Amino acid sequence: MTKPASAAPAIAAPCPSLFSDSGSLAQNLVEAYLTVRNETERRAAPLSPEDQQIQSMTDASPAKWHRAHTTWFFEQFLLGEHCEGYEPFHPDYAFLFNSYYVSAGPRHARHQRGLLTRPGADDITAYRRHVDAAVVKFFHEAGEDALRAIAPLVETGLNHEQQHQELMLTDILHAFAQNPIPPAYDPAWRFPPSARSGDETRAGDQWATLNEGIHTVGHTDDSFHFDNEKPAHRALVGPVRLARNLVTNAEWLAFMEDGGYATATLWLMDGFATVEKEEWQAPGHWRQVDGEWKIMTLAGLQPIDPSAPVCHVSYYEADAFARWRGRHLPTEMEWEVAARAGQLNDAFGIVWQWTRSAYSPYPGYRAIEGALGEYNGKFMVNQLVLRGSSLATPAGHSRISYRNFFYPHHRWQFTGLRLADYAT
Repeated sequence: MTKPASAAPAIAAPCPSLFSDSGSLAQNLVEAYLTVRNETERRAAPLSPEDQQIQSMTDASPAKWHRAHTTWFFEQFLLGEHCEGYEPFHPDYAFLFNSYYVSAGPRHARHQRGLLTRPGADDITAYRRHVDAAVVKFFHEAGEDALRAIAPLVETGLNHEQQHQELMLTDILHAFAQNPIPPAYDPAWRFPPSARSGDETRAGDQWATLNEGIHTVGHTDDSFHFDNEKPAHRALVGPVRLARNLVTNAEWLAFMEDGGYATATLWLMDGFATVEKEEWQAPGHWRQVDGEWKIMTLAGLQPIDPSAPVCHVSYYEADAFARWRGRHLPTEMEWEVAARAGQLNDAFGIVWQWTRSAYSPYPGYRAIEGALGEYNGKFMVNQLVLRGSSLATPAGHSRISYRNFFYPHHRWQFTGLRLADYAT
């Protein structure tokens, strides 16, 4: 149900627009729109109505809510503001399915989304079909100038929906992991192979060296990007070495066996407090069964693969592991420079990689005007940047300049790490 991983050099360039240029602008918009919208439904298809209802923690949302919220986005910002005469599908849905857009009006409390037994999953299907039909009709009937004007909004909405497609998988995996009898989202799912599992890296080629230099980081052209990826700017990077490979489960097991989760001196103070409060003894979704460590996956409970990259670790854990190894986590600038040079194995498509960079605005950053300006800017505090993409990231949604961000205790995403070394 997920795309295979790709080696870094294969997708070193920024991904192209979701829009093709094979037909008229209207046709290209319709094709891109339906492709992304259908992927959401494909990911939801294995889920029962009961599966779509559950909210296993405040940070997660029900699959039904994801399907409805992404539909509300197009109804609110595209049809509501640009399609004359459009009437909302239901008068209450704007309140129920707005997320955090204060400018768009009041909203249902985030931590109570799982209490919305109605509308049901079938009602959300009807909602999606209604909005999809209205959007396609609008694309076909609007003039060329109008379509050119709204194309950037449509592309933002489609990339926004792709983000929720990833969350649908991570959120349902977290919910399934709470079950005493672990269910499978897709019994045929397999963790994507990594460069290390294929033994593609020579023993003497484990590190990518970045000499000291000034590099341009950030998104550098007019292809699609989120506002937090700009302005492109110059940054001093190096000297530093970055591990070409991701940290593996075998390495993490060694950390655990050496008392890593019990050694306070390895941890940031807030991190060790979280370890004690949450009683962490292993990465997220790991559980010990008859003395053997297993991991909850999209295929259900599976044995730990020692050669696979470790995932479901928080920033606190990643930082402690790096300290245990006598290394560091890279900055996001170091990661980007190495990735642009094609020097990182598995930069994309397996796990997001923690950096030690705070999620803050680039020099000169200003949020865009209007409600969509709330998309990124107001979250630029107290979070850490992750780079790359994960096995749950939809095809076409990865970019070298992409800045993901989460709080340091979060670990329900497919998050892992690679190390940095500043020794000369």
